[in-house]
Amino acid sequence: MSEFVPVLSQTDIQERVKSLAHKISVDYSGKRLVTIGVLKGAFIFLADLVRHISVPTQIDFVRLASYGADTKSSGKVRISKDIELDIKGKDVLVVEDIIDSGLTLAFLVEHLKTFNPLSVKICALIDKTERREKEVPVDYTGFTVESGFLVGYGLDFNEDYRGLPDINDLKV
Repeated sequence: MSEFVPVLSQTDIQERVKSLAHKISVDYSGKRLVTIGVLKGAFIFLADLVRHISVPTQIDFVRLASYGADTKSSGKVRISKDIELDIKGKDVLVVEDIIDSGLTLAFLVEHLKTFNPLSVKICALIDKTERREKEVPVDYTGFTVESGFLVGYGLDFNEDYRGLPDINDLKV
């Protein structure tokens, strides 16, 4: 039987999302932004975030896989859905639910750079440092969490628990 240990409350998450959106809006003032959400985990975070961003924002998605049904990244990243918008010469903000090993995000940033965007920055709801293998520059961080297998608010374990309004450490 699984046990949930609360890590971040719904209220704390919503307050931080608004704060991040304000900072992003200030930083991209006068610019058009392309946000790229990493499916499936970032869809809830991205939806909440863009509703609070006050600058014009286009939205696209990419889907990458490195976990499968395990609690640890395999280290092999594959793209199952690529971006559809033309990002050449545009400011791009990658919106990710969680940075764990760093391998997936490092792969994605290098992939996006092949489309010649003006800039690529990263916004992550959670920067989890426990299993970091590859450092990635995170421009906007919601929360830093040292350890745990986190679920809720888009984060899953084998496609379960995404719809929880808060974030918990799953003890299996």
